[in-house]
Amino acid sequence: MVVVFIGDSSPATLPLPLAAFTSLTITYKVDKASERFLNLAGQTLESLAAGCPWPCMPIVASLWTLKAKRWSDFLIFSASRTVFLHNSDAVVQLLKSCFTATLGTNTSPISCNGGVGALLGHGFKYHLCGGLCPVAPGILYLRAYRSIRDIVFLTEEIVSILMHSVREIVCSGLLRERLEKLKATKDGIKYGQASLAASMTRVKLAAALGASLVWISGGLMLVQLLIKETLPSWFISVQRFDQEEKSGGMVAMLGGYALAYFAVLCGAFAWGVDSSSSASKRRPKVLGTHMEFLASALDGKISLGCDSATWRAYVSGFVSLMVDCTPNWVLEVDVHVLKRLSKGLRQLNEEELALALLGVGGVGTMGAAAELIIDTGI
Repeated sequence: MVVVFIGDSSPATLPLPLAAFTSLTITYKVDKASERFLNLAGQTLESLAAGCPWPCMPIVASLWTLKAKRWSDFLIFSASRTVFLHNSDAVVQLLKSCFTATLGTNTSPISCNGGVGALLGHGFKYHLCGGLCPVAPGILYLRAYRSIRDIVFLTEEIVSILMHSVREIVCSGLLRERLEKLKATKDGIKYGQASLAASMTRVKLAAALGASLVWISGGLMLVQLLIKETLPSWFISVQRFDQEEKSGGMVAMLGGYALAYFAVLCGAFAWGVDSSSSASKRRPKVLGTHMEFLASALDGKISLGCDSATWRAYVSGFVSLMVDCTPNWVLEVDVHVLKRLSKGLRQLNEEELALALLGVGGVGTMGAAAELIIDTGI
């Protein structure tokens, strides 16, 4: 066992197998002849050290830096990313950084413009004077997520960060609107309307990022957990929005639309939009459970704790996306559930959406669609 003393603190140690493997790899000469062995052993050593208690990887990196100083930047980066493997709070902060960089809500030069470029950066880039440039949060997450031990908590955290991002978007939009409220666009649309459209675009971007992070982190399993458990629990639990009255309910409304885009994109990543993939066989059961939840809540059988504007925006947004983008999903939902959903949408004054839902529901919903046309005259 290797013991390293750090100042006056207690000694940091390496487990005997890791210490032996580290000693073995360091004995190789760092030249072209041994490069093929080091490429194989290096990946094994990094994975082994990252899985050991903290701070094993920093110790290994320090020892190897003494051996090959030109690898110091890469070794420091490899050691620093192991923090996310042992500390869930650090993972949450990294996820927040991904949203901040993508949406451009940070004043830092690396992320002030936002977009995918700020999220992923340019890989590993060096300063002219030497040293590794700051690594973009997306690159860091791509290097760390595979080794995160507990990924179940990620769905709740991503939903929470997504809703916080919506509040940030609305607040920044309202600030711009106050500064330019007397201006008009070339088409004569008042700035407030243009601001809402711009905010909606950024909300969609945030939802797309959230869906991508869920899919990358846990694949099909995490998406199904999100649809079946996380989202229903979120709507049922009491959500407190620290929003100002002057927002006019925009935070709640855009939050609902954000969750709708987020959920549909997660499902599209996992199941596809048709029935050509093997994963689509699991779609009817999971989707049916979620649609049953929507119908029961609209029927009043489930009490919701979220803002009514958020719930209304989510239901209308989710159903609209299904009707327009994934009609094959609608065909897989039980006919009785579709009829209940249609009735609930009518209670929300969404008669046209209710008719559109029945219109793509197949033969089983034709009678209900005809009755709706007669009753409403649509």
